[in-house]
Amino acid sequence: MQYAEIVVAVAGGVLLAWIADLATGRRGFGGTALVSGVGLVCGGFLAVRVFAVSAMTDWLWTVWALAGSAICLVAFFLFRSKR
Repeated sequence: MQYAEIVVAVAGGVLLAWIADLATGRRGFGGTALVSGVGLVCGGFLAVRVFAVSAMTDWLWTVWALAGSAICLVAFFLFRSKR
């Protein structure tokens, strides 16, 4: 499959968002999915364009993308406003 790494990255991002939503008391899947998606894009961009450690045909950028997603989710739950 030509775009398998993209499918795996998106599925991993959705899974991370779902786990984060479950772990924090089901506050809203939309917000966690948005934060996870932004983290995926940022992590992939850093791996491919900024640090040039990978290409879009390698699997290494998916690890960077998932790490970026996890970092963004942690930051989201640490710094969000609590009413």
